[in-house]
Amino acid sequence: MRPFGTDIWLADGAEVDVAGFRYPTRAAIIRLSGGELLVWLPIALTPALRASIDALGEVRHLVAPNSLHHLFLGQWRDAYPMAKLHAPPGLRRKRQDIAFDGDLDEGAAAAQWAGDLDQVVIRGNLITTEVVFFHVASRTVLFADLIQQFEPGSLSGWRALVARLDLMMAPAPEVPRKFRAAFIDRARARAAIQQVLAWPAEKVVMAHAPPVLADGQAFIVRAFRWL
Repeated sequence: MRPFGTDIWLADGAEVDVAGFRYPTRAAIIRLSGGELLVWLPIALTPALRASIDALGEVRHLVAPNSLHHLFLGQWRDAYPMAKLHAPPGLRRKRQDIAFDGDLDEGAAAAQWAGDLDQVVIRGNLITTEVVFFHVASRTVLFADLIQQFEPGSLSGWRALVARLDLMMAPAPEVPRKFRAAFIDRARARAAIQQVLAWPAEKVVMAHAPPVLADGQAFIVRAFRWL
């Protein structure tokens, strides 16, 4: 786990296999103004990671940013039974075995971290509805799957071909072509991205791409230029 700015830390986890592709995983741990911790995109919870997090404070919120990131929620629920587990649109239906405490598309959830985090729900996509966050203190935008980049040379054979065609191995992080095609309501998506661009972003964190350390707003404009 490493510091990424004021009251935010990043933790890289083990790769996970999805449809034959090995995806890197990344979580963000954010200390809210009241001192409690929020974990964005919970990854595999190892003893070392848990010890590092517990040294920072008490975990009170667990956030899955879209319906694709749910593999390790049970581990975190067991480890932190007092933390509130927040569901993005569609995940309650997908994981009926998990008891969620709130929904990210409701104002009640956002009110619990108002002033520390802002959030925008990116709707209109057939693959998933992603909730994008902005951490005010570090001026960091958090994307889960909407922007991706595999490390060049990390894939070979048919996987490398598919990744290149899907823009997952482009020279810079991009919105994959499958996600672009899945936006059936582009007007709604554009309105949401305009809200994201209203944030004074300096840095950008993505689950499946290297973090952006400067000029975050310009980076987001470029990534969504097709929209």
